[in-house]
Amino acid sequence: MIASVLLLIIFFLIATFPATWLLMLFLGNCGLELSYWGTLPLGILVSLLIAGATSALQPPGRAI
Repeated sequence: MIASVLLLIIFFLIATFPATWLLMLFLGNCGLELSYWGTLPLGILVSLLIAGATSALQPPGRAI
């Protein structure tokens, strides 16, 4: 049980890393200079927003 929770936490941090890293770069250019842990909550929200926006997309149909 503990191993599965640790695996879930590690997977979660890896899955949200790209959005969080890009937000750190953007907010750093704006002069806010937040750390990874300070940007993580916003990175989680952005990751969920992107996942929700792209989940309804259908693959393109095949041309006959």
